[in-house]
Amino acid sequence: MIRHIVYFTVKEGVDKEIVFQGLSLLVGIPHRLHLEVGRNLRTDTISPGGPDFVVYGEFADQAQLAAYKAHPLYQQSISIVRPLRDLRMAADFFVGPMTPLGPQAVSSDHQIDELWENHRESSL
Repeated sequence: MIRHIVYFTVKEGVDKEIVFQGLSLLVGIPHRLHLEVGRNLRTDTISPGGPDFVVYGEFADQAQLAAYKAHPLYQQSISIVRPLRDLRMAADFFVGPMTPLGPQAVSSDHQIDELWENHRESSL
């Protein structure tokens, strides 16, 4: 599975509701396992400015993510949001079992303990 996370900030003086509506078009794209568009609550004291919006998606594989990005609603969303946004920062990462190179992502205390133990043993 691939997790796709995108952060957006809006240009000064732009109506944020227009950007939110443009991003919300993405939930109509069928090529996904899960997709959410959210407004940043701005509760993090380390980076209080932070992004205005977050798009979070889960995709079965790279082919499904590519089909999502090729959908006409994706292009329509871009045409609305791109001229109004200041920053767009995206990250995609695999979620799943251990590989010969290590975990694709860490998602539990057990995995963290295992990684720490492996690191400690290899450092001896």
